[in-house]
Amino acid sequence: MADARPFHWEYVPEAPPPEAFLIEGGRPLDGTVTVSGAKNAALKLLAAACLTGERCRFENVPEIEDVRVLAEVLQDLGVVVDHPEPGVYEVAAGDVDWLFIPLEAAAKMRASFILLGPLLARFGRVIISNPGGDRIGRRPVNLHVDAMRSLGAEVEYRNGYYYAKAPGRLRGGEVRFPQVTVMGTENAILAATLADGHTVIRPAAQEPEIDDLIEFLCKMGADVSRTYPDTIEINGTKRLRGASHSVMPDRIETGTFLVAAAITGGRLTLENAACTHVDALVDVFTQVGVPVHCVDHTIDIDATGIRPGDLQACDIETSPYPGLATDVQPPMCVLLTQANGTSRIHEAVFEDRIEWLAELRKLGAKIDIEDAHHASIHGPARLHGAEATIGDLRAGASLILAALAADGGSLIHGAHHVQRGYENIDRKFQQLGASIVRSADTAP
Repeated sequence: MADARPFHWEYVPEAPPPEAFLIEGGRPLDGTVTVSGAKNAALKLLAAACLTGERCRFENVPEIEDVRVLAEVLQDLGVVVDHPEPGVYEVAAGDVDWLFIPLEAAAKMRASFILLGPLLARFGRVIISNPGGDRIGRRPVNLHVDAMRSLGAEVEYRNGYYYAKAPGRLRGGEVRFPQVTVMGTENAILAATLADGHTVIRPAAQEPEIDDLIEFLCKMGADVSRTYPDTIEINGTKRLRGASHSVMPDRIETGTFLVAAAITGGRLTLENAACTHVDALVDVFTQVGVPVHCVDHTIDIDATGIRPGDLQACDIETSPYPGLATDVQPPMCVLLTQANGTSRIHEAVFEDRIEWLAELRKLGAKIDIEDAHHASIHGPARLHGAEATIGDLRAGASLILAALAADGGSLIHGAHHVQRGYENIDRKFQQLGASIVRSADTAP
């Protein structure tokens, strides 16, 4: 797998100066907000474009840092990535001769590992760094690597890098995961589309972002189908064509704005929202006592007149789709601080994801963190302005929610985490009546 070109990585743009959110709470949100394209779909779609040399066009792509980082990684590989207008990306992977994903890229974004499958399938080799990403518990990539080996790849791990090659084409086969893995399922799908023969993936993750990826691959000419809720089958093809696709709505952003309305006693209409993807979330709102109405691609929530003591405590447990998404657990915890009684949280997907609740306590939340997977929230708690620090993407959005509901002003450090996955979140909140601005961060 030696390459004549020396390993080198130049990241030209300097990191933006650190920023914080200044938030004055206590204002009910009111108005209409358009949900952005899904981060967890857009990144995988951009990677899928590497399966063909023809141009692929994507619309409704969120303008977020993770998309920009992946676009830069693709450009460094030699992929042509154009961004002709907001929300639109065009990708042409015609001549890719530099099949190396460096540590700097992987450390900035764990999702860069999604390039393993498509690059290996199309070009027969790739060197890719062990990924980084949010620190919310172990998220091993050995399941991805084992899936590639099930398709005939040879993979070695040396000095922090995976060296993968596929003599000839990858070969279709059975990919059997020991547990559900979303990105592992996606990597296996992408690799199998160009493999020789038939591939069966089970248990395949059932997240709607995966079905969005499958829809795009079929537009490219791939033969991919979900034949059972937890089974995906692929008949490999030798060549795929370019295609156009609109990214599905972000169901995690949908949940974030629903909580924002409920926590501030506001009233919102969410447009470009996929009602069929948030059933588990809506069930929690029903238990808590906040009415949510979904029709087609519009969701209405009206929490005006609801007082903190009117809400009812409930227990939540995260699980793979169609269960309650782990990414909406942090904002739901903010909502439960205003519920009457004790709510118990079971984070069953990632360990250490509830550590951020220590920051939420700084704003007045009454929380007992029992271990890496369990916590109890006692409410209703009167939230107050405070200084807190964002540790990861979803916790960051949730601290913003708490500050919007709190009495007084808050200074929330680490805005860059939120910019990774939420498109113009401060501007969207401003348009709904919130007092939130960014400012230079002088972190403690």
